[in-house]
Amino acid sequence: MKYLANELSQKENYKFLSGAIIPRPIAFVTTVSEEGVVNAAPFSFFNIVSSDPPVVSISVQRQNGEMKDTARNALANGELVIHIVSEDMTRDVNETAASLPKNESELTKTDFHLLEEENFTVPRIAEAKLKLAATVFNTLPIQNDAGKTTADLILARIVQYDFDDAIVDQEKGYLLAEEIHPVSRLAGNDYAKLGETFVVKRPE
Repeated sequence: MKYLANELSQKENYKFLSGAIIPRPIAFVTTVSEEGVVNAAPFSFFNIVSSDPPVVSISVQRQNGEMKDTARNALANGELVIHIVSEDMTRDVNETAASLPKNESELTKTDFHLLEEENFTVPRIAEAKLKLAATVFNTLPIQNDAGKTTADLILARIVQYDFDDAIVDQEKGYLLAEEIHPVSRLAGNDYAKLGETFVVKRPE
């Protein structure tokens, strides 16, 4: 079966993309509003862009044409913290996907605790095993064929890595995926755990 993307609705394109590009890592992002409210939200349109400099991408979909708090806050103060979601965080992270007024923090619906960081305005989630403090490297508004901005693509430059000791191979300096217990997004309400892994050596 073949479909022309420009003949499909936004919903149909979303269903095909979110069902085809799987599994997707989840960025659980904290930002701070101009009023000092800590915003937290999960995003699965997320990945690595570059290691030199260390840059990741997060695409924040707009709602009725309005910029979401995460994008608005990040653009306003230039800082954000990205947390990789582990299995034991999933239910609380899901609670933060609710739409709340600007002056209300999603974290009130969770059991998460915040860690303040010296010289960084955005706090981190204490329960996360892997935290990436970042600054806004660049942004790109995504427009549809009608010229309406439908998403805000944020390129975030990592300025500090914060790892639990248990997820790091101290001898080799690698991260241990089996200790992170990462959760990924599939389509709809479905998630996936880290399953069976295998090794394929790259050609020299």
